[in-house]
Amino acid sequence: MTEFDIVGSEAIREGVATDAYFQRTEDTLRYAGKNPRVVAEVTADQFPDGEFEVFAGVKDAAALLEGHDVDVDAMHEGQLFDGGPVMRIEGDYLEFARLETSLLGFLSHASGCATAALEARVAAPETPVYSFGARHVHPSIAAMVERSALVAGVDGFSHVAAGEILGKEAVGTMPHALLIAFGRGNQADAFRAFDEAVPEDVPRIALCDTYGDETEEVLRAVETLGDRLDSVRLDTTSSRRGNFRHIAREVRWELDARGHDDVGIFVSGGLGPAELRNLRDVVDGFGVGGYISNANPVDFALDIVEVNGEPAAKRGKLSGVKEVYRTADGGHHVGLRGTPGPTDGDSLLEPLIRDGELVREFDLDAATRRAREDAERVGFGDE
Repeated sequence: MTEFDIVGSEAIREGVATDAYFQRTEDTLRYAGKNPRVVAEVTADQFPDGEFEVFAGVKDAAALLEGHDVDVDAMHEGQLFDGGPVMRIEGDYLEFARLETSLLGFLSHASGCATAALEARVAAPETPVYSFGARHVHPSIAAMVERSALVAGVDGFSHVAAGEILGKEAVGTMPHALLIAFGRGNQADAFRAFDEAVPEDVPRIALCDTYGDETEEVLRAVETLGDRLDSVRLDTTSSRRGNFRHIAREVRWELDARGHDDVGIFVSGGLGPAELRNLRDVVDGFGVGGYISNANPVDFALDIVEVNGEPAAKRGKLSGVKEVYRTADGGHHVGLRGTPGPTDGDSLLEPLIRDGELVREFDLDAATRRAREDAERVGFGDE
């Protein structure tokens, strides 16, 4: 028994974090003296359908496959795809069969979170967006959620331990619990204590919707902190929210009327792309939680497409080794390896592992740039 219900990294690396039928498969193949040379491909959709998603989780997938006698080609982290393989593995089947469950988990969940985060990012391209959803997922995957959000281009995240893993500093100021701990009517005391307690480099962002009207609490924060107040945050419960856009505009009006046009307005609480589009011209930043962290994983599958040099596939899947391309107009194309691709197409599957050795470096900032550029190229999120 373990203290927490967490599958450890050792079990993942050794292939114990697998579905039982892969163990049965290994036993059967070894009993029969079979270990074919195969090519397997990770795909979500066989043909392009125009519904692009973001490829993420590659760093963890590479760590899983490294050290195994296989060759792996894959898209780069942050690349967008809408059909055909995103990863290709070539080697003796028993070299990687037991790793399939964890491999797909690494890629599927991260790609789902990154895609949702990109949807939020393009909905408010000129406004800061922060990932606040780690509380909705098992803490063991918080760093995955936050890295995936960063790949999509969000401006920061809230989870401290994830920040230590990713080498980034978490952001955040005060929760409702802080205001409640000081008691109803004592919001000014809470604001003042916060200002005196936290380091100077932490923005003074006052949460202004705990007990009373948002505008009333905002003005109380201004009176308490004066010029030290950077911004206010509205996190009004949806059942009490009414017209959130109107509330934000009213707060802005009252701040400006009192000469506090330099105080920003941040909003959070159950926001998704539709809300970001509706509010992006009247607020200065967003905290997006469950929309990113609770995203559905991409439904990747790993399928053998070649056995001992001959095309092979199950019903409904396309046999033969494939290449994928991006053309200048943003098109995504899939074709058989060895056949001519689009004349203006860039091949998207590039070496990741050769003979078990990692041949690619991972740069989070580069992945973010790639996602942004590819999103523009393919028209991701265009209304």
